[in-house]
Amino acid sequence: MNSVEIKRKLSESNYRLTSSREEVINALLTAHGHITADDLYDALKSQGSSVGRMTVFRTLDILSETGIVRPIYQGSGAAHFVLLEEGHHHHLVCIKCSESVEFSECMLAEELSNRLAKTYNFKIEGHMLEIYGICSKCQ
Repeated sequence: MNSVEIKRKLSESNYRLTSSREEVINALLTAHGHITADDLYDALKSQGSSVGRMTVFRTLDILSETGIVRPIYQGSGAAHFVLLEEGHHHHLVCIKCSESVEFSECMLAEELSNRLAKTYNFKIEGHMLEIYGICSKCQ
């Protein structure tokens, strides 16, 4: 997902793109979307930005509401925000060490999404898939 797609999606959802929101979005894209709100705020501050902490949180709420990002909780306490590339995002998560491996293959999720949409007459806009198991280091 790039800034043009994010701006389009915000506009379609009737949100204005303020300069502060644009700074948050650019910092999120630079971090590749795997970042906590506090880390995102710290990154902006280190770049000399005057964007406030609450603006970062409100912008992440808006981006979550519009399906651009999703919060994930993987044992660290704080939510990490991930970009939903093309409406989806996938992880393999180790249940022993909490290591997370991102992957892009979507065969299972697409098939399941299509079946669920048809069965429940539901328009699916995106998904996050997490598969839990034991990584090679912990086996």
